[in-house]
Amino acid sequence: MVAWDIRPQGVQGQLKVTGTHAGDLEKALTALMATMSEAAQAAGTAVPGSQAATPVQGPVAPGRAPLSRKAVGPVAAALGEYLEERQKDLKAMAERIEAAILGAVEATNAYCEGDLEAAKHAQDAAKSVRLDLLKDAGEQR
Repeated sequence: MVAWDIRPQGVQGQLKVTGTHAGDLEKALTALMATMSEAAQAAGTAVPGSQAATPVQGPVAPGRAPLSRKAVGPVAAALGEYLEERQKDLKAMAERIEAAILGAVEATNAYCEGDLEAAKHAQDAAKSVRLDLLKDAGEQR
């Protein structure tokens, strides 16, 4: 039989460390998105100044983006495509981190519940022992 020796406090400590690193990763990704957006805006377009926006007239529903849009240059378009492709990978990475943390929590909780169940069985077995029979057996020797 395989023996397990899990220390819930140790698991909790490691989960805190992992959570801290996951938070750092989130901050880095947020900074990456902001920096890429700034880079795309700073890259400009290949269009002369007055043609850099496409003015479109018309009503816009509340909460919707205006119809007029700035022209997007080749660098901004490339950065947009890059981020769009990486979005799947970044989302999968976040989901794996979350699944690993939740899995460790669930496994540790199940281990602790198993320990409690084993202790309950041991206590129940100890309660069912007839001490009078053990006492009599000791006297007969």
